[in-house]
Amino acid sequence: KVVARSWTSGPSAASTACTYSTSCAPWRRSTPTCWSSSACTRRSSSTRKNPAALAAAVERYGVRHPVLDDPELDMWQQYAARAWPTLAVIDPEGYVVATMAGEGHAEGLARLVDELVATHEAKGTLHRGDGPYVPPAEPETALRFPGKAIALDGGNLLVSDSARHSLVELAPDGETLVRRIGSGVRGRADGPAGAAAFAEPQGLCRLPEHVAEVAGYDVVVADTVNHLLRGVRLATGEVVTVAGTGRQWRSTVDDHAHDSLSVDLSSPWDLAWYDDKVIVAMAGIHQLWWFDPIRRTAGMYAGTTVEALRDGPLAEAWLAQPSGLAVSADGARLWVADSETSAVRYVENGVLGTAVGQGLFDFGHVDGPADRALLQHPLGVCALPDGSVLIADTYNGAVRRFDPATGLVSTVAGGLAEPSDLVLTADGGVLVVESAAHRLARLAPGALSAVGASTVDGPRHRTERKPTEVAAGEVTLDVVFTPAPGQKLDETYGPSTRLVVSASPPELLLEGAGTGTELSRRLVVDGSVAGGVLQVTAQAATCDADAEHAACHLTRQDWGVPVRVVEGAPARLPLVLRGLDA
Repeated sequence: KVVARSWTSGPSAASTACTYSTSCAPWRRSTPTCWSSSACTRRSSSTRKNPAALAAAVERYGVRHPVLDDPELDMWQQYAARAWPTLAVIDPEGYVVATMAGEGHAEGLARLVDELVATHEAKGTLHRGDGPYVPPAEPETALRFPGKAIALDGGNLLVSDSARHSLVELAPDGETLVRRIGSGVRGRADGPAGAAAFAEPQGLCRLPEHVAEVAGYDVVVADTVNHLLRGVRLATGEVVTVAGTGRQWRSTVDDHAHDSLSVDLSSPWDLAWYDDKVIVAMAGIHQLWWFDPIRRTAGMYAGTTVEALRDGPLAEAWLAQPSGLAVSADGARLWVADSETSAVRYVENGVLGTAVGQGLFDFGHVDGPADRALLQHPLGVCALPDGSVLIADTYNGAVRRFDPATGLVSTVAGGLAEPSDLVLTADGGVLVVESAAHRLARLAPGALSAVGASTVDGPRHRTERKPTEVAAGEVTLDVVFTPAPGQKLDETYGPSTRLVVSASPPELLLEGAGTGTELSRRLVVDGSVAGGVLQVTAQAATCDADAEHAACHLTRQDWGVPVRVVEGAPARLPLVLRGLDA
């Protein structure tokens, strides 16, 4: 029985149930378009509890399957989900036949669904039919769910027209169409402006002139859903792939430089020229990467792939779906909109710090001292000449400002429709990419002055995930993984599985932290610590059993599991990567 508020696009006898958020990159990658009979429930936040926001997300991403509006996480709790995304496969008779967390399940899902279709067609329990959903008509606008924008020479603007899979050049008024780069049809193709194809492009970065001359292109584009970086020659509009293979990254963290066209990427979301490189907000794996257009190499810059908020040296810090980048006027600081922690972070002198934000589960609209201020899923940042930074506070529908000189956060503008980026124009004005309104909006004159800003003391929210009770002393952590039908664990090049465990606070674990190759781990929990969060990363390598045409697959997931230490609680903690817990 499914209990929640309502359905978006109508109910269905679902074959796949999943949990996601209205902007969750992993969910969008985990549900291939070939499965139309899926029912999804979304994770909670203030805006995510708004039915209109959910409907907009369904429209933005072209979702055709039914979506269950589950703001109180009722379905989440019924399916004992502990990770985003979580998928449960339900057969036509209503039985859960598999549960999967994280990404990398597409091949296995396809095989499992094929088996279920054959089985239930033979039994007569499979009923086919079209869904009831009819998508709304597209608005007659130059842009449709635009993502990011940059200023060009002469005052024109280049905008990523994400839902139309193209780039749009606009006149300085932010409205008049100059040209479109890309066919407007989702795809992956290099070539002339009219033939090139993108898939939901987002970030844009104008290269310094001396770099562009050597590289042979002027602008780098984050081709998000294609997992690519593309180069654009502004004179002709020609598009060329400059980084990525088109495969999603599912490997191990390293500090190596890789050939840019041989390395896999994962949902690159924004770009900025910093530290003599293009820095990439790699939202899909919670990291920052770098790309060198001259040497044609790429590699990891910051983050471990753990989704959380932790400051420190770049290689040790944690991020959570970084989605916006901007460089300070003096070039010393890289600002980062870290969307899932509702935070503004910064890179300076080899260290990642936090300016505003509390973590994954604290958000709201509160101005004042930065250590108390709250944002809600910011997607963009814009550095101002005076050293302050503007924030596209997306789910609050606002533009916020943080001034490092005073340590204060204020609200510059409100009532916006999911602002996703800001761009400083040649005349000193600011344009806001108002994504859900399909337009660029100009901030009112004087909005950036002290008089124009306001101080909002709005609601504070905390997403309370019910902690898992664990016993003090020895606890067995079991990551459940069963290879998909037609696959087997692949130990050709060494151990097929890997498990990384850490804790926050570190004192929570007396033993068991670290990296190993077994998916079962003995932990020793300190009974004097009331609780905390266990950070668990697991991956499993499989290959097809058909030796002649075997393909390799890597399944990976990060969990942040809140735990409470209780005397007499279970001494086993199961996490399902794929399969069913016995």
